[in-house]
Amino acid sequence: MTLKQRWNNLMANQELKDKLYKIVFGSETEVGKKFDVVLIIAIILSIFIVMCDSLFRNHPWVMGAFVVLEYLLTAFFTIEYLVRLYCSPKPRAYALSFFGIIDLLSILPMYLGFFLHGARYMLMLRSFRLIRVFRIFKLFSFLEEGHLLLKSIKDSLHKMVIFFLFVVIVVICLGTVMFMVESGVPGSQFTDIPTSIYWAVVTMTTVGYGDITPVTSMGRFFSTIVMLLGYTTMAVPPAIVTSEIVKYNKKQIRRVCPNCGRIGHDKDAMFCKYCGSDLETTEMIKVSKEKNKKEEIESNNQ
Repeated sequence: MTLKQRWNNLMANQELKDKLYKIVFGSETEVGKKFDVVLIIAIILSIFIVMCDSLFRNHPWVMGAFVVLEYLLTAFFTIEYLVRLYCSPKPRAYALSFFGIIDLLSILPMYLGFFLHGARYMLMLRSFRLIRVFRIFKLFSFLEEGHLLLKSIKDSLHKMVIFFLFVVIVVICLGTVMFMVESGVPGSQFTDIPTSIYWAVVTMTTVGYGDITPVTSMGRFFSTIVMLLGYTTMAVPPAIVTSEIVKYNKKQIRRVCPNCGRIGHDKDAMFCKYCGSDLETTEMIKVSKEKNKKEEIESNNQ
């Protein structure tokens, strides 16, 4: 049997593909769970090696051991990615999916490191693969909550942009006023308006590096006002996002039971929690009755 024939037989071996699919994509079987645990351990080990690599760059023998381990882990991840492509029912769909792209990006930096210096540190992208822990421990409901948060941020983005522009204007004004108060005073660090704006940003965000401080009594009083204003403004963005989350949740729970007419059902509820009637069946019957009534009225009018 030629090499080409063996390759064709391998690609056509559906039984092997099904077995591999249950291992690398599924977490219901014992073997699949063990594979996912091994995969997560390998990801954590790889991230740890990259971090240690940056610490022991001046120790050649340590660096050599880390490089060998990283090559082995990259070979493991490469084989795993190819196996996923091989056993996936839709290889193209997997390759273009979120996990597929992350899996690919987790192995490319090592190969790019042969041509681009420092590219191997992009291996920290492998940390995104730890999201698979949600699948192992059946925590995908938390991902749905994350989707709700992202949707709320997206819906409130225009409000956030307007608020950000307002803060920029306020910071510029505060920095300019502080420059007017502190400039010309001996020992003052407010030598120009850009430096004063930088101080306003640091103070208003409550970071407080302390590299620039006012020396006059008026400047200190004005700094106190800016600090208090900063605490106020920092509470606005979370409030905007929270209001969108509340609004979204209200939309989701206003599902009405056609039988008893009460609201407050979850979006995926199948039965009314008040009267126990089948929501989907009752809704279908109600829609059907309304449709028949409408057709009867139209026929009578004709």
